[in-house]
Amino acid sequence: MCGRYVMARTTADLVAEAEAEADANLELRASWNVAPTSDVPVVLERLVDGRRVREVHVAKWGLVPGWAKDASVGVRAFNARSETVLEKPTFRDAVAARRCAVPVDGYYEWKAGPGKARRPFYVSRTDGRPIFLAGLYEWWRDPAKGPGDPQRWLLSTTILTVASPPADSTEPVLRELGELHDRLPLPLSPEAMAAWLDPAALPRRNPAGTNSAGTSPGGTNAAALVGMAVAQAHPAASDWQVRPAHPEVGNVRNDGEYLLHPDTSAAVDVLF
Repeated sequence: MCGRYVMARTTADLVAEAEAEADANLELRASWNVAPTSDVPVVLERLVDGRRVREVHVAKWGLVPGWAKDASVGVRAFNARSETVLEKPTFRDAVAARRCAVPVDGYYEWKAGPGKARRPFYVSRTDGRPIFLAGLYEWWRDPAKGPGDPQRWLLSTTILTVASPPADSTEPVLRELGELHDRLPLPLSPEAMAAWLDPAALPRRNPAGTNSAGTSPGGTNAAALVGMAVAQAHPAASDWQVRPAHPEVGNVRNDGEYLLHPDTSAAVDVLF
C-alpha cells in the first residue's frame, strides 16, 4: 500500500504550496516513480522563539527509529497502519512527538485482475495540487560514523495508511478507491495538517524526563491526533481522481512523466 508515488515539483513550488520555509540549498529531484528508501520531501513544524515555523526537509522513505542497530529497519517501515501505529515499537515514539506531512503529486496503486494479473492506476487530486499525507519522522545516529561526519544523522519518514472507503460511499471516487485497494494513504486537509504538525502537541515530560503517555501540556495526545486524522481521511480524498497508468511503472528503474498515462499501443493494452 502506497509503495510508489510521484513528486515532480520544484522546491519553490512545494514550499509555496506547503506555506513553509526551506534551506536555500535544498534541492528536490523530480521523479514520477518514487519508491521506498528514496529521498523524499517532508513538511514539519518546530518552535523557534515561541513561534511555529513550518519547514521542508528531505528524508529517507522508510522509518528508522532511534533505537535501531542499523538503518535496514527502514526498508520494512515505509508505511504505518493507523490502527496499530500507537502500539508498534517502530512508530509509537514518533507518533507522540515527531509527526510530519509527506507531500505527493499522486500515488500509484495496482488493481488485482484475473489470476495474478494486476493493472496500475494513478491517484491524484482533480485540481493538480499536491496531496499532503500524514507521516512520522525520526532522527537516527549512525554508530559507525564519527561526530564530525555530516552523514552521521539520518532523517527518515513513513506514511500512515487507513482502511479504504466502504462500497456504499456516496462519492463515486470514494467507491472507486475502495474497489482499487483495501488500504489508502492517509490524506490531511489543511486544517488537519495544521493540527497534525503542531509542535505544541508534544509529549509532556515528567521530572524523571520520560514521556507522560504522549500527552501535551494542552491535553492533546497521540491517540486523539490519530483519531482526528483518520476521521477526516475519506472526506479529504473526495476530490481525488483515479486513472490508468503506464505498465512500466512496475519497474522502479523506469521514470518519466509518461508513466502517468496508459500505454495506448495495442500490444501493451493488457493486464500485467
